[in-house]
Amino acid sequence: MELRGLGLPRQPGLLAALALALALLSEQVPCAFASWRPTLWPQPLSVQMTSRLLQLSPDDFHITNDPSSKAGPSCTILQEAFRRYHSYIFGTHKWQRPSARFHDKVDVEKLLVSVVLDSECESYPNISSDESYTLLVKGPVALLKANRVWGALRGLETFSQLIYQDTYGTFTMNESTITDSPRFPHRGILIDTARHYLPVKSILKTLDAMAFNKFNVLHWHIVDDQSFPYQSIAFPELSNKGSYSLSHVYTPNEVRMVIEYARLWGIRVIPEFDTPGHTQSWGKGQKNLLTPCNNRHQPGTFGPINPSLNTTYSFLSTFFKEISSVFPDQFIHMGGDEVEFQCWESNAEIMNFMKQKGFGKNFKELESFYMQKLLDIISAVKKRPIVWQEVFDNDVKPQQGFVVQVWKGDSYHQEMSRVTAAGFPVILSAPWYLDYISYGQDWIKYYEEEPLDFRGSQEQKQLVVGGEACLWGEYVDATNLTPRLWPRASAVGERLWSRKDVRNVDDAYRRLAAHRCRMVGRGIAAQPLFTGYCNYGLS
Repeated sequence: MELRGLGLPRQPGLLAALALALALLSEQVPCAFASWRPTLWPQPLSVQMTSRLLQLSPDDFHITNDPSSKAGPSCTILQEAFRRYHSYIFGTHKWQRPSARFHDKVDVEKLLVSVVLDSECESYPNISSDESYTLLVKGPVALLKANRVWGALRGLETFSQLIYQDTYGTFTMNESTITDSPRFPHRGILIDTARHYLPVKSILKTLDAMAFNKFNVLHWHIVDDQSFPYQSIAFPELSNKGSYSLSHVYTPNEVRMVIEYARLWGIRVIPEFDTPGHTQSWGKGQKNLLTPCNNRHQPGTFGPINPSLNTTYSFLSTFFKEISSVFPDQFIHMGGDEVEFQCWESNAEIMNFMKQKGFGKNFKELESFYMQKLLDIISAVKKRPIVWQEVFDNDVKPQQGFVVQVWKGDSYHQEMSRVTAAGFPVILSAPWYLDYISYGQDWIKYYEEEPLDFRGSQEQKQLVVGGEACLWGEYVDATNLTPRLWPRASAVGERLWSRKDVRNVDDAYRRLAAHRCRMVGRGIAAQPLFTGYCNYGLS
């Protein structure tokens, strides 16, 4: 049986490794979060909650498929989710049943999960995946209904957040009716594994935390100037010579593990291979790819990819054909940012090439020429491109179109207006660069951002597909990745999921402080918002 979208056989070793990773991560769940009121994050679309309290027992509560569900016992996504969430809700500790004085009955015995339409259990999530769900919580059976398996995953997270322990330790929830769906379809986290290598375990832990906050895109900025940790099958020398060391690489099996683990959480993995700049590590393992710089003060230096050689495009065509088969998502991020022109200007062959093409000394036209050739390569492998805003700013006019990611902090409202006025879909990340740190509660400024706060028509606003919280890795490795991301990224998660009018900072603080403790209880080393405490430590 083939692993869908990869064209590769399902490997027993890969599945066994995934099972082991899931087991190890679930074993880290300590006692359930002790809160005396339900705290939901991100806030669902509609919540109706009564004062009637329902009790649950870890021994007598089960999550299972509704008999009418289109996703049966063979749906690995849901079966794994049922196991995980029972553990998240009740913890792996031995539960001490309260005395009969306080606990003489069980009100909710099971959660039935029903997927109404084609379940998509064997598929990968995509930009159009339906994440909507409804929850009806009452005794003795609660019901979670979703059109697709992706909505069921989001509903399971919400259900788990409804449950708390009262002062006697009894697992309790309020009778509730919830209807929910995301405001934006693209809700991403960018991680950078080139400035510092991140172990696979750290990436899997990040995927866990993303699911707890209903993010659905891992933007994997996998290579850059500093290192090339992606192990290519077609060009193994790229990582052999471009990585920090041979132990700082992502093997094909490890890449597949990340993609499959993300799928089980309903998370897409979009790789970024940024060119023509940010490519110094590429040149170590691929001769004649980078432009030689004619620099008397620093001989033997190289600049961006050489756009004048046919061999450049032959290499890129083969490389991205491989990338398209490894990563199943319909999008590939092509980069295109911060291209320095000085090296091109110093190279006589480049200048002659520009003269032949009629570019004169306009290096933006040379960059546009390269990007258009790369766009054609991406289109040929049936993928859709995402680019940083410079590609749009430099007036590249693709035939197939692309998605523009706006990242520059200055005047990004005007940039959003310009990009959408030109008809391009856009992803916003400019106000959410989490690598910029400061003293105090900076989550508030992330929370108060509004993605549609720019001048434009309703049609322009509809071109905003979502946003991303970006954590660049110059000062981030496995030791501080998690606390620097969470719960700061959680603020972005609610802004991209919840209604526009969910903006009360005081209410958000109360909910986010509790949610942060819940993440800590699930093994996520999220930093505190301010003074206070959680009822237990990190396992």
